[in-house]
Amino acid sequence: MTVKAAPRLRGKDLVGIDPLSPGEIQLILDTAEQMRDIAQRPIKKVPALRGKTVVNLFMEASTRTRFSFEVAEKRLSADSLNFSASASSVSKGETLLDTALNLEAMQPDFIVLRHQYAGAPHQLARILKSSVINAGDGAHEHPTQALLDALTIRLKRQTLEGQVVAIVGDLQHSRVVRSNILLLSRMGAKVRVAGPPSLIPVGMDAMGCEVYRRMEEAIAGADVVMMLRIQLERQGRMNFPTVREYYDFYALTPERLKLAKKDCLVMHPGPMNRGVEIDSRVADGPQSVILEQVTNGVAVRMAVLYLLAGGHGEPAAD
Repeated sequence: MTVKAAPRLRGKDLVGIDPLSPGEIQLILDTAEQMRDIAQRPIKKVPALRGKTVVNLFMEASTRTRFSFEVAEKRLSADSLNFSASASSVSKGETLLDTALNLEAMQPDFIVLRHQYAGAPHQLARILKSSVINAGDGAHEHPTQALLDALTIRLKRQTLEGQVVAIVGDLQHSRVVRSNILLLSRMGAKVRVAGPPSLIPVGMDAMGCEVYRRMEEAIAGADVVMMLRIQLERQGRMNFPTVREYYDFYALTPERLKLAKKDCLVMHPGPMNRGVEIDSRVADGPQSVILEQVTNGVAVRMAVLYLLAGGHGEPAAD
């Protein structure tokens, strides 16, 4: 499968993976590789988005996503406004839409939204003139995470096509797994998923992946194993007896990792629950690319901002 990069992105927003063609995904990944080079320069900054304003509207807690967007914006010379829900009119009862409309009245170019409700970025994208970027909406999607995961795999393997990627953990509540299934399968990878039966959504195989209940079957011969954390904050109650039992059946341990290919990559979108879904010996081991995912997150978010602003080719240096 040969995918030619698109000349530019078609839409003004990035609210999910599904609207992206393989060529647009290729364009983002190619551009992100160029953006990685900026981090190696003595001055880690280019004027590509000088004069542009980005509002980071995070209605949920975040470390990696929020800070990598902020770093990406600064490296592109954009002006950033960081929104705190607890210190805003949201705490007084203002709706998301009213908040967004008031922010847009200040004429920002981008709104980066993380929200607890699925579909919130899509709603704003239909109404606002600003470009809307989905930084995670409930248990629905997390498109830039899937893009940075794809970039990490591609940098290590040179291609996504034919890669066997096993994603294990809380599939029911993960926005990461949905975006990754859509992107990786679209780019020619073979996706397997596994988790406790109580945490596997009905009809997940219709998304284009193979579904397993036993972790060992899913990771056998895999090129990549991506672990997901248990999202207790979205469950309300635990969907399995104990955390210890979860570790016994679904944690990635050194013994289980031996079932995958010898050079298998170990990934995790974070935050990690060490000793629950992943053993520290694996998380910190030689096959782990978890911190490289964080590094690549900055590059991918730079690429998305740059391309949505209409950029193409390499951004000029200062």
